[in-house]
Amino acid sequence: MALEITDSNYKEILAEGKPVVIDFWAPWCGPCKMVGPIIEELAEMYEGQVLIGKCDVDENGDVAAEYGIRNIPTVLFFKNGELVDKQVGSASKSAFDDKIKKCSSKEHNINKVLTLKN
Repeated sequence: MALEITDSNYKEILAEGKPVVIDFWAPWCGPCKMVGPIIEELAEMYEGQVLIGKCDVDENGDVAAEYGIRNIPTVLFFKNGELVDKQVGSASKSAFDDKIKKCSSKEHNINKVLTLKN
């Protein structure tokens, strides 16, 4: 089951050292209802390896504002507490799975460093 990410716990979750995936959503959002079950499935698949959670933007405006969430669903991918990727709008399970694999691999970190140096 996906974690509940809130204004009061997101910094602690990001500091845990594991890759983190946060789905920013709202109950009234149609596309969010399509992404929600995918996030839940991925949370089960990656349990113990990646922290995957959901953040209701109506109830947690601080974390949404900190990351500039303007459209939902938006899914952010973190490695070592740093934002490394995002998906705005609905996407397939395989698209989310690919992004999770990239943010949890050492290769992604090397590519990020190389990109920043160029």
